[in-house]
Amino acid sequence: MTNSPNQTNGWPTLPTDEWIDTIEALHLWSQVVGKIRLGYAPWLNHSWGVTLYVSTKGLRTSMIPFGSQGVELEFDFTAHQLDIHTTTGQQRSIPLQPQSVADFHQAVLDAMTSVGMPVTIDPMPSEIPDAIPFDRDTAQRNYDPDHAHTLWQALVQSDRALTRFRAGFKGKASPVHFFWGSFDLATTRFSGRTAPPHPGGIPNFPHDVAREAYSHEVTSVGFWPGNRDAPEPIFYAYAYPNPEGFPSAQVQPADAFWLDELGEFVLPYAAATAAEDPDHVLASFFDSTHAAAAELAQWDRTALECHPPEGPEWWRTRPHETA
Repeated sequence: MTNSPNQTNGWPTLPTDEWIDTIEALHLWSQVVGKIRLGYAPWLNHSWGVTLYVSTKGLRTSMIPFGSQGVELEFDFTAHQLDIHTTTGQQRSIPLQPQSVADFHQAVLDAMTSVGMPVTIDPMPSEIPDAIPFDRDTAQRNYDPDHAHTLWQALVQSDRALTRFRAGFKGKASPVHFFWGSFDLATTRFSGRTAPPHPGGIPNFPHDVAREAYSHEVTSVGFWPGNRDAPEPIFYAYAYPNPEGFPSAQVQPADAFWLDELGEFVLPYAAATAAEDPDHVLASFFDSTHAAAAELAQWDRTALECHPPEGPEWWRTRPHETA
C-alpha cells in the first residue's frame, strides 16, 4: 500500500502542480472503463447509469450487466491495478503504471475478451477539447502511485462530506458519484420543476445528453481535482438555470467566490482543508450555496429539505453515532 502525507484533520495535502500528469492519465483511463458501463448498463436519468463510485480501494463501476451475467471494474489505488471481476468467477488485473492510453485501452479490451465478455466502446474521449481517440493516443503517460493514492484519499473524504450533505434533502437527489467525463465527484438536488433546454456546447458531449442531464432545475456541489489549464483543486457549487442574482449571493465561508469563467461558486480545496474543521467549512459552503439558489428560484424548501436527515427514531439514537 502506498502512503501519502495527511494533514492532522484527515484531509490529504494535494500535490497540486506535481500531479497533473497522473491526473491526465487517470482522466483518460477512467473514460475507457466508464464507457464500458455506458455501453452495457441500462440508461438511468441524467447519466446516473454511467458514473463511477468511490470505493475502499479507489473507484469502481458497480456491477455491469453482460447477458445473464455481470462484471465489475475497479481502479485499485492501493495495489495500483485495474481489477476486473465477473459473476462467472473470472478475475483479471491490469497494472496501473506509466503507459500510453492506447496500451491501456487495448489491455482493457483484451482482458474483457479473456473473461468471456468482449466489449466495443466509442474510442473518442468525452468532454475534452481536441481529444485523440484512445486507440491512437500512443504518447507515454506518467503514473505516480503516490499521486493516485492521494487523489483517492481526497475522494474518500469528499465522498463522506458530500454524502452528509445529500442526506439533508428528501426530494429527488442523485447519488454521490464520479463523472469520468468531467473527472469530478458530485451530488445534485432537484426542485421537481422542468428547466429551459440546455444550450449545449460541451466538447465531445452530445447535445441531447446535455439536455437530458439538465432537463430539470438543479443545484449541484462537488469536488474537482483540477487540470493542466487550471491546476488548483476546488469544491464547487452551481445551479441550472442560474437564478437572477445568484452570482452576487452572500455565501459561506469567506474564502468562497463566484468564478465567471465556470459560472459557479468556488472554494479552493487548500482553503477548506486547512481549517480546523474542514467538514464544518464544507457543510457551510454546500448549504449556503444551495440555499441561495433555492431561495432565489423559489424552491419549496420546506417540502424538499430535512435537517436533520429524516429516519426512524432508533436510527437517531444508535449507540455508535458520534456526530
